Formats: sequence, structure tokens, C-alpha cells
Amino acid sequence: MSTQEQYPLDVESIREDFPILGRKVGGDVTAPGEGPDHSTPLVYLDNAATSQTPTQVVDAIVDYYYGYNSNVHRGIHHLSQEASVAYEEAHDRVAEFVGASGGREEIVFTKNTTEAMNLVAYAWGLSELGPGDRVVLTEMEHHASLVTWQQIGKRTGAEVRYVRVDDEGRLDMDHARELIDESTRLVSAVHISNTLGTVNPVAELADVAHDAGAFIFVDGAQAVPTRPVDVEALDADFYAFSGHKMCGPTGIGVLYAKRHILEAMGPYLYGGEMIRKVTYEESTWEDLPWKFEAGTPPIAQGVGLRAAVDYLDEIGMENVRKHEELLAEYAYDRLAEYDDVEIYGPPGDDRGGLVAFNLDGVHAHDLSSILNDHGVAIRAGDHCTQPLHDKLGVAASTRASFYIYNEREEIDALIDAVDDARALFG
Repeated sequence: MSTQEQYPLDVESIREDFPILGRKVGGDVTAPGEGPDHSTPLVYLDNAATSQTPTQVVDAIVDYYYGYNSNVHRGIHHLSQEASVAYEEAHDRVAEFVGASGGREEIVFTKNTTEAMNLVAYAWGLSELGPGDRVVLTEMEHHASLVTWQQIGKRTGAEVRYVRVDDEGRLDMDHARELIDESTRLVSAVHISNTLGTVNPVAELADVAHDAGAFIFVDGAQAVPTRPVDVEALDADFYAFSGHKMCGPTGIGVLYAKRHILEAMGPYLYGGEMIRKVTYEESTWEDLPWKFEAGTPPIAQGVGLRAAVDYLDEIGMENVRKHEELLAEYAYDRLAEYDDVEIYGPPGDDRGGLVAFNLDGVHAHDLSSILNDHGVAIRAGDHCTQPLHDKLGVAASTRASFYIYNEREEIDALIDAVDDARALFG
């Protein structure tokens, strides 16, 4: 099979949309033209933390600030009308992208996935959970889910339990069925683990949750940027993701929720924008989704997120998925050639676009520093999954994560840098 057949994306063309990828990094920190240049080309493999942003998205944000910068829903002048339409249409476009047929009423803009999780925890969890209720998470949850529901459990008296992860890094679905019983009110599961790369069977989990009369919240921070996602096909009650991991700007996230659930929930934040009528004694709330978007919302970020969605749609999310999975499989296979490398999670042909690993005798932070000297940007640490790392028996891991502009040669550069670390540490 040819490389072109294997890898469906024209990476060379895509990279032209990301000027930052032409940078050199490392070497001596001197003023331009002073001293020798020992820097190396940037190899950016930290996409699970945040992706880079294409020119098309930056241009859309600049157009907003230069052309129609104004607050939304608060003025009848021309700029406010333009900004309001653009902001509302951004909700519609995001709804279309994730298969939410209810449109903008089911799409709430937050500042990130974590805030979306907290919105549901405080607006729904504090009022609906109590002693005798159960919230079921997984052992591979990001702190955004684990810490949030842990603390809500302490406040409400609800029990928090965790579905086991097996030795291959997959969910133990038999254990899930044991835990999710008639006392369960909510199941919260990550769609793709940001540490293990595991693609969880969230549609199956949704069926189990609904059979028990519970809601399911899906953390899609690693899924929406990397593969086609249809929230209705998954039958998710809540689904959250972040703009900055999918070619969009920082400062914006998305909470999808079924309309009837949002209508029954009270607001999370109070103030301007989310009210319909206010007296000294009472207040009533604005229609969906605005009752959950108090204050001046992330207007420029919403415009940028819409541009990111358009950009990814033009590439094709199925192409993105295939490209990422092929890169992850290649990286897994290259790393698996070494006896002194431990890889976490399922095999390389059955994971999302990331690989977390450790090199025997080398702390993840030291390895990351050496990789940085080679221009290779990766993540080292617990990746906001401390309990999972405790279960794995390691304090930290090194994570390489891939996106639409990465290519096999960059994985080869990663392997070469790991070889140098091995030689350095003996």
C-alpha cells in the first residue's frame, strides 16, 4: 500500500496553514544574529494538550475584531446585530458538526470542557443528587470529571464509584454493568482517554445507563477534534469538548445537552445576558442556550470555533480519524521495538491518536527535556489523571499525541531523540 493510500491527508498542504510549524526551537537564547544558531525544527507532538491554530481561524478572529467587534444581544446598532448573528450562527454550526438536531438550543458555549463539566455538576448535580444516589465514573477519567464529581459527592452525600480498567487499558464492561444499578443517577465517561488512548464504548455505556434510569455525560475533549462524532447516535445526555484541541482558539468549550434536560436545569451562573426579567424580588431566565451564558460571552472565540469547524469539515473528519490512527499505530510499533520502553493502553491499531510511554530508568520529565533539546514537543507528567497513574504504578509518563499536520518522519525524529536519551542515561 502506498503512503498516499495509507495516509489520506495532504499533510504538506495542511502544514502551510500553520505558520508556527516552520519555527525552530532550542539552541542558544540570543538576540537574532548574535551567536551560533543551534536550534532545530519544531516537531510538535503535544496535540492532546492543545492543537495549533490555522491561518483561516486566526483570520476569522481578526475579521471580527477589525470588522464588527461589539457586544451581542444588547444593542440595535449595526455592529451589535452583526456580532449577534455571527455568535448565534456559531452555535448552529457547532450543533451541525456534532449531530445535535435541536440546533443552538442544545449548544452552550463555556470556556472549556472543565467548565462544561462543572456547569452540569452544579446546575444539575447539586439539586438532583443526595444520599443513596450513585455517580459512576471510570478509572481513566480526567480530573475535570473525577475531581468535580468527587466534590459534588462530598457535598450531596452521593456515592461515587469507578469502573475498572483492565490490564490492556480497556474498560471492564462487566464491572460497569455491576456498578450501574437502579441507584445510579449519572454515568460520566471519557470518550477517548488522554493517557491510554483507549476509545471507550460510550454508546454501549449510554445503553447501560439509560436502562438503569441514569443520565450519561461524555467527556469528548479528545474525540471531537479527531473523529466524526454524532451525539444523538451515541445517545449522550451531556457531551462536552474544547475548542483549543480542534484548531480553534483557547477560552471556548462546548456543552451539548438534550433540550428537555437543559430546560429542566436551573442556571449555573447569574447576571446579565441570561435573564428575561428582573425585579427587586424575583428574576426569570432567558431562553436556551442563553440562560447558561451569563455576562459577555466568548464572542471572538465563538467566531473562531466556527471557522475551526469549517476547516475540519473541509478536510473531512473520517480522514482525520484515519490519519491519526495510522500515526498512532506507527508510533506504537516503533516504540514497541524496544524492550526498555513501556507503553500504556491498547495495541497501536486500536487507539486514538496518542501514545503514552516510559523509558526504563529515565523519569518522564528528564526524557521530555532531552526531547525538547531535539526540537520535539511532547507532554510529560500525569496528564491530569493522577489516580490512573497510581494504578499503573508510575508517577508520570511521556505522551506523544498527533494531529492533522503530523507525519511519519516526525515520529522517526521522536524515536531518534529517545535513542539519544537511552544512550545518555546508559
